[in-house]
Amino acid sequence: MTDPIVFAEGLRKSFGDVQALRGLDLSIPRGRVCGVLGPNGAGKTTAVRILATLSDPDAGHARVAGYDVVRQAGEVRARIGLAGQHAAVDEKLTGRGNLRMFGRLSHLSRRAAHRRADELLERFGLTDAADRQVAGYSGGMRRRLDLITSLILRPEVLFLDEPTTGLDPRSRGEIWDSVRELVADGTTVLLTTQYLDEADRLADDIAVIDQGRVIATGTPDELKATIGDRLDVVVEDPAALRPAATVLTTLAGTAPATMDADRLSVVLPGGLRLADVVRELDRSGVAAADVRLRRPTLDEVFLRLTDRKEPVR
Repeated sequence: MTDPIVFAEGLRKSFGDVQALRGLDLSIPRGRVCGVLGPNGAGKTTAVRILATLSDPDAGHARVAGYDVVRQAGEVRARIGLAGQHAAVDEKLTGRGNLRMFGRLSHLSRRAAHRRADELLERFGLTDAADRQVAGYSGGMRRRLDLITSLILRPEVLFLDEPTTGLDPRSRGEIWDSVRELVADGTTVLLTTQYLDEADRLADDIAVIDQGRVIATGTPDELKATIGDRLDVVVEDPAALRPAATVLTTLAGTAPATMDADRLSVVLPGGLRLADVVRELDRSGVAAADVRLRRPTLDEVFLRLTDRKEPVR
């Protein structure tokens, strides 16, 4: 039980001249949410497809729930669920009808499929809409139903490939609540997302993929700690911005990371106290409207690791 439930080593995959994966390594403990982040084209979806037995790697190997994803694909499929970016439900059927259909396709008896559909509808708050045609569901309800269909066989591992793309904040929150319930019951979740706040709220561990490799792993707090705390200064007079930047550059040993009309931000080295900064600004005649110390966001970590100039969504 101490072995990782998802393990990949040296995964490689090419599509013509495009190398989607270039030796990807990944290890996910049981009962946790692993958020997989990366720019578009980094290899996230390709990795998920291989782990979910939808594609074979060109090299390397992977195991899910103890089974090899190539040689024992059937065993893997019996233990996983998969929900992608787009709901894969039948709009002409009702919510209940969709779940019953997926139950039968998963080789449940008619009675077991009906019972499991009813259980899932009640658990995830879709009972009132269960007998309505899915064509009349909101985007969030369709996505939630799609997630539920992946749970028909109580998977040990659930792969969620950008499950909240395009959803409004309320619908995203409902999906997050559903994921938390699953993990509380022991399901392991691999979540790919381009929403950094989603990873920050849901993930126990994060793997950052860029150019087909995992370039960083850790908890959200561990990754934030790698780039240090940030000091934000807001000046009362915009004309004081450059003198303030000079003070911070001297104290921190590096130029401010960002500068706007009346504020700037710099990485604060260890040992430098907030009181020291306020005192030096005062000595230089800089009137500060606000001086605040904060932890970096995952957006800032992502930009630093992938060397991007603009944040993802």
